[in-house]
Amino acid sequence: MMREKLKNLNEFQTLQTKCANALKAETRKVLICCGTGCVAGGNMELYEELKKQMQELGVNYELALGEKEGNNLVGLKKSGCHGFCEMGPLVRIEPEGWLYTKCKASDAREIVEKTVIGGEFIERLGYHFNNELYKKQDDIPFYKTQTRRVLEHCGHVDAESIEEYIALGGYTALTKALFEMTGEQIIQEVSDSGLRGRGGAGFPTGKKWAQVAAHTEEPIKYIVCNGDEGDPGAFMDRSCMEGDPHKMLEGMIIAGIATGSTEGYIYVRAEYPLAVSRLMIAIEQAEAYGFLGDDILGSGKSFHLHINKGAGAFVCGEGSAMTASIEGNRGMPRTKPPRSVDKGLFERPTCLNNVETFVNVPDIIKKGAAWFRSLGTEGSSGTKAFALTGNVMNTGLIEVPMGTTMREVVYQIGGGIKGGKKFKAVQIGGPSGGCLTDEHLDLPMDFDSLKKVGAIIGSGGLVVMDEDSCMVNMAQFFMNFICEESCGKCTPCREGTTRMNEILTRITKGEGKMEDIAELKSLATMIQKSSLCGLGKTAPNPVLSTLQNFEDEYVEHIRDKRCRCGTCKDLAKLYITDKCIGCTKCARNCPVGAITGTVKQKHEIDTTRCIKCGACMTGCPVDAIKEG
Repeated sequence: MMREKLKNLNEFQTLQTKCANALKAETRKVLICCGTGCVAGGNMELYEELKKQMQELGVNYELALGEKEGNNLVGLKKSGCHGFCEMGPLVRIEPEGWLYTKCKASDAREIVEKTVIGGEFIERLGYHFNNELYKKQDDIPFYKTQTRRVLEHCGHVDAESIEEYIALGGYTALTKALFEMTGEQIIQEVSDSGLRGRGGAGFPTGKKWAQVAAHTEEPIKYIVCNGDEGDPGAFMDRSCMEGDPHKMLEGMIIAGIATGSTEGYIYVRAEYPLAVSRLMIAIEQAEAYGFLGDDILGSGKSFHLHINKGAGAFVCGEGSAMTASIEGNRGMPRTKPPRSVDKGLFERPTCLNNVETFVNVPDIIKKGAAWFRSLGTEGSSGTKAFALTGNVMNTGLIEVPMGTTMREVVYQIGGGIKGGKKFKAVQIGGPSGGCLTDEHLDLPMDFDSLKKVGAIIGSGGLVVMDEDSCMVNMAQFFMNFICEESCGKCTPCREGTTRMNEILTRITKGEGKMEDIAELKSLATMIQKSSLCGLGKTAPNPVLSTLQNFEDEYVEHIRDKRCRCGTCKDLAKLYITDKCIGCTKCARNCPVGAITGTVKQKHEIDTTRCIKCGACMTGCPVDAIKEG
C-alpha cells in the first residue's frame, strides 16, 4: 500500500477499512516465528525456503498486506515470538490455528504441498505430549491457561506491517485520545485501571503521568521507554518490541498527549539488534502515515520519537542512570530528589515507563479501566508477562493474570519439573528479586504478596530450580553479576557487594567460616539501607532469601565441606555406590591410585588422594561412581 500522511480522522477510518478488507482477502496465513530465538534456530532460512517453494508450486502469496488484490491469497508473514521457545522454531497456520514445532528449512516443501495447498495437518510437526497430539495452538497446555493481552499480537501478525496492526484496531486508541479525551481524562482512565509499572517497582502509572502533566510551565517534556531489560534470562520486553512494536509506540504517543510531552526516547540495548530493526521500521511507517511528527491527524498535537542504543550496562535500567546515558554521559544514578518526573532527561520533567507498561495503554484507552481491572487482584490489576526458564519442561514467554500462583505457572503452563525431579525453588525478579520455595507455590504472584515474603516481580524473570540446584551457588552467581554490573558510584554497593561475593566464593570453595553467615546478613542490611539507587538497595535480595530458606545448605558448605548437589566442584567428592560389581576397572584407570578393593567386592575411593579427574566414572560399566 502507498503510505501518505493522514490529514484527519476520516482519512484514518478510510485507511482502517482498506486494511481490514485487505486482511480478509488473505484466506490463509503462514506465520513464521521470527523472534530472536527462532531466528537463531534457523527460521529465516525456513522463511526463504517457503517463499521459494510457493513460487515453484504456483501459490498466490503475498509478503505484505495489500501487496496483491483478489481472493485466495496466502499471507507469508514474519511474526514475532510465539512464546513456546522450548519447541521452536515454530510456524502457525491460519485460519485453522495449527502450530508446527521444531521446524526446519527442509520441511518447507511438505508444508506448502500438504498444508498450504492441500489443507492437511502434518502430524510429525505437531506438538506431542503424554501420547497425545495437539493440532491447535490454543489447545496446547502451555497456551491453554494463559491470558495474552500484552502478547495478544505476538506470533499472530506480521511484525513489520503497520497496515496489519491498523486492520486489527491499531491506533484506534490514539484517535480516541486525540479527539474524544482530554489529557486529564486519559490520565484518569489509566489511574482508574490500576496499571502499575511493569519494570520492577510497580509504581502507579497514572500517578507518574499526573506528576509530569502538572508541570504546565515547561516548554519541553519527555517520554522515555525503558527497553534495556538487563536481567539474566528475561526477554519479555524484547519480544514485545520484536513482535508488536506499533502497540508500544501507540502507548508512548498517548502518554505524550496525556502529559503534554512532545519528545520521546526509546532506550534499547544494542544486544537487541532485531528489536532495534523492528522499532526503526515501525517508527518510519508511523511517520509516513502521520501518527508521529507534527500535527498528528490534524489534531494540532505533536510527538517525535528517537531510539537510543545502550551499551548493555545493567545499571542503565535505573531511571536516572538511563537518562544520563541518553544525554551522552556515563550511565550512573544520581541522588533523589529531584525525581525524574520533576527533573529527568535534559533537566526536564520526564515520564519513564518500561515497554510492557506502554503496551498495556492502548487497550486501556480503547476498552476502559473496568475491562483492565477485570483481571488480576485488587492491588495489582491486569496481566503480567514472564520469561519462564530453568529446570521446567516448557520454557518460554508466558502471560498470566496478576495473582496467578507459582504452582499454576510451574505445573500447568510449565508442565512440571524436567526428568520428574522435585521442585526446589524459583528465582523471581532476577538479581533484584528473591527466592521462592515450595511453601510459596500457592502464593499469588502480585506486587504486594511477593513483597511480604522478601521478593519482587521485577521485570518478570522466572528461573525454576530442581532438587539438584545448589542455592549457595545460585546466590553467588547473582552476586557476581551484581559486582560486575555495579557502576561503582557509591561505596556501599561497590565495596559491599564485592565483599559479599568474596565470602560466597569462599564458601563455594570450601573455605568458609561459620561467622560468614552473620557477616553476609550484616553486609546485606548495610547495602540495602545506604546504597544510592534501587538496584543497589535490592542487590542483596538473592542472598538474603536463600539464607532465609536454605541456611542449612550454607552450613553444610561451611561445616561439612559438602555441596549436596555436586554443583560446587571444589567441594564435590567422588564415591562408589552399591551398584559396584567389583570389576576393578576403576582402580586400574585411576592415575593416582586412590581406589582400592578386591575382585567382585565394592571398591572405595580415598578422597584425600582423589584428584577428581573423572577417569573412573568414564570407565565404569555399571555407572556406580557418582559425584556429590
